[in-house]
Amino acid sequence: MKRGIICAVAALSFASAMAAGTVSAVSADENELSPACKAAYLMDEASGMQLYAKNETERLPIASMCKIMTLLLAFEAEECGELSFDEEITVSERAAGMGGSQVFLGAGLTYQADALLKSIAVCSANDSCVAIAERVCGSEGAFCERMNKRAKELGAENTLFANCTGLPKEPQYSCAKDVAIMLRALIGHEKYHEYSRIWLEDFAHPDGRTTQMTNTNKLIRSYDGCDGGKTGFTNEAGFCLAATATKGDMRVISVAIGASDSKARFAAVSSLFDYAFDHFESNVLLRADEALEDAVCVRGSSTKEVRVAPERTLAVVRRRGAEENYTVEYEWRDALAPIAAGETLGEAVLYRDGVEVDRTALLAVDCAERYSWWEAYREGARNWN
Repeated sequence: MKRGIICAVAALSFASAMAAGTVSAVSADENELSPACKAAYLMDEASGMQLYAKNETERLPIASMCKIMTLLLAFEAEECGELSFDEEITVSERAAGMGGSQVFLGAGLTYQADALLKSIAVCSANDSCVAIAERVCGSEGAFCERMNKRAKELGAENTLFANCTGLPKEPQYSCAKDVAIMLRALIGHEKYHEYSRIWLEDFAHPDGRTTQMTNTNKLIRSYDGCDGGKTGFTNEAGFCLAATATKGDMRVISVAIGASDSKARFAAVSSLFDYAFDHFESNVLLRADEALEDAVCVRGSSTKEVRVAPERTLAVVRRRGAEENYTVEYEWRDALAPIAAGETLGEAVLYRDGVEVDRTALLAVDCAERYSWWEAYREGARNWN
């Protein structure tokens, strides 16, 4: 493979990349933090780097934070054509009778998928969760199987779902780190942010009723830069919150599980946000799906070059004041036509002081067809002359 160094930046040291695309913990003074909860986790969104952890892999009930995965699967179903935001969904008796946090869906009535998803994101509606699950997979049980499969794909190793709502049911658990991984995947969907920023809105029923929805994540009003997240509470789980916030070019994800009351969970997550923004900076070196400046030369095609883009964002986090050099290098494969859009043409590799810490595939943005027999003949004749 050919290599070419493309950039170097000052950044903080971190350990080798993990399977889920997250990176091991940055060395930090953990005495600066003391979140009042059973488990906590703080992650830089762009790099996946762990900035703080407390009992991060301990398996605990997470209550309605399970709905992070419910929403993620719904958005992914829409992307692949299994679900449409504007389609009408008929609510079953089972979905309408879920209880707990709900928007009081009417059994046998039809609602737009967009409205159901919004009610899950804003007010944690259990009835809407089951209606969506039944629509996407035919039953809540089949949907849970997909939830567990997707968790494994994301690298959420200490997670097991038994339902799509987070209502108490054994065995069902997750951990602070896994919740952050799942929320990181969810906030990559722009449609989610259309819902997560809503503070107060009426939910309209086809029979003329309305249900007022209030966002359960109070930080979207009280913490500057917080624009998404998911709360949770059961007697078993305690008070839980996973949330995301931005400041400047940096986005972080903060998780608190098992706080003693609602105020404590919001305080814990806020303190983690403050810690991240006060102590760290994030630098994006390559952004997912953004074509690189230099195209790749193609052999065997009248298309001489194709653009490439990284499959996943490559980013680093540095502790403020730290200076260490990073480099990103390209490793190219032989670009021989035919080439399809999405085909892997190489990899971008992130090094710290010559040691690899992360890598991502470089995918073709454009297509390149193989020469026709006439084009091949003409090209051969040109080269012969």
